[in-house]
Amino acid sequence: MLVARAGVVVSLLLLTAAAVPAQDMPQPPTPGPEHKRFRMDEGTWDAGVELQGSPGAPPMQSTGVEVNTVGCNSLCLITDFTSEIAGMPFAGHGIATWDPTKKKYVSSWSDSMSAGLSLSEATRDEPGKRMVGQMEATDPQTGRTVVMTSVVEYRNGGRVMAMYMPGPDGKDVQSMRITYTKRK
Repeated sequence: MLVARAGVVVSLLLLTAAAVPAQDMPQPPTPGPEHKRFRMDEGTWDAGVELQGSPGAPPMQSTGVEVNTVGCNSLCLITDFTSEIAGMPFAGHGIATWDPTKKKYVSSWSDSMSAGLSLSEATRDEPGKRMVGQMEATDPQTGRTVVMTSVVEYRNGGRVMAMYMPGPDGKDVQSMRITYTKRK
């Protein structure tokens, strides 16, 4: 099925290219200053993961590896994350880019513990030091859409990502914290 879709996309691109004279083809976008942020995340990172379970219980801890590649002519960041959570293998994949119309970073995320695709939008609080975003995902227990907040802070050559989601009282509580150390 995926091969068939890829074939359709390639065929459409070829037909479009043949139908439009070269001088009328739109120019591809070029990376701007917003795309330089992706270079901060590029590379292989060791991750310390803390997942908060029930209120008052100690967080579950695990380790993981995140590999980030800058792609699409430096217009996006491609993320692959592997770990083990509660004794089960975990794999996640994301792609992020800068949306010049929204003036925000937009991204998608899918992983082995979620049935759907999560979508995010983020802004930089402090250039190069902090990003704050909102992610819409499907709650696997209720099937409802839940909005989570992520805060990424860059410090001392590393980064820390904290994820917050609505608690039983509707107020945001920290559900996850990942501390990243870049491999040399």
